[in-house]
Formats: sequence, structure tokens, C-alpha cells
Amino acid sequence: MRVIINGRPHEAAGSLSLAQAVEVLTTARAGVAAAVNGAVVRRAAWDATALADGDEVEVLTAVQGG
Repeated sequence: MRVIINGRPHEAAGSLSLAQAVEVLTTARAGVAAAVNGAVVRRAAWDATALADGDEVEVLTAVQGG
């Protein structure tokens, strides 16, 4: 299966949940938002959200600065 995560293609040998895709990019436990094919997915649903071949995932991490 091939998915696009933050604009970069990733190959997965089997099924992949949104939670697993987020782990590819960040280990942050707070301040993270994710969307699949342009639709924001609530964090509570990440484990149950199965990705399909060709899905586009965007993962955003909040940062502080000034």
C-alpha cells in the first residue's frame, strides 16, 4: 500500500492506521493534528482510522516560539 504523508510517499507492507502513520513523523503526544484526504480526524479516532492505498495524510505539530 502506498500513502502520501506530508507530501512524501510511504510504502506500507500491510494495513496502516492513522495512528501508525502519525508515529512515522512525530513522537509528540500533544499539539498534534492529523487529516486524511483533507478531512481532520479527531485524535480519539486515529487508531480506528484505516488508511487506504493512495490516501493523503497531513500531520501538523504545534510549536512555540517568539
